[in-house]
Amino acid sequence: MYSLCVRDHMMIAHSFRGEVFGPAQRLHGATYVVDLEFRRPALDADNLVVDIGLAGQALRGVLADFDYRNLDEHPTLRAQNTTTEFLARQVFDGMAARLAAGELGEAARGITALRVVLRESHLAWAAYEADLVDLDQ
Repeated sequence: MYSLCVRDHMMIAHSFRGEVFGPAQRLHGATYVVDLEFRRPALDADNLVVDIGLAGQALRGVLADFDYRNLDEHPTLRAQNTTTEFLARQVFDGMAARLAAGELGEAARGITALRVVLRESHLAWAAYEADLVDLDQ
């Protein structure tokens, strides 16, 4: 299996509902380093996993919807506890949609899996990964 990873970041504000979150129930900020890994069993005709420039642009496009926003006020997220794990899936779904729409080029259709890692600090991070055929789960 081949893989290629691109990295970006996003800065968000949010709060959580539920006693389990302790002081994080109050509004606070987070800066996430976001790693997006594309996987495929064989390289494309140009010996690429995916065009790295297009991959970086697409990731920036996905993150732009969250970056510098209070997620408590985001139209599709306001009813959610936007944990690091939850946000990793949101980034995954956004990138899967861009792949399906052909934004990363026709050769990128050979990508079979994605892995998204959100690093909240050097001590804590969360990830979501799946095969692209398993998106219904």
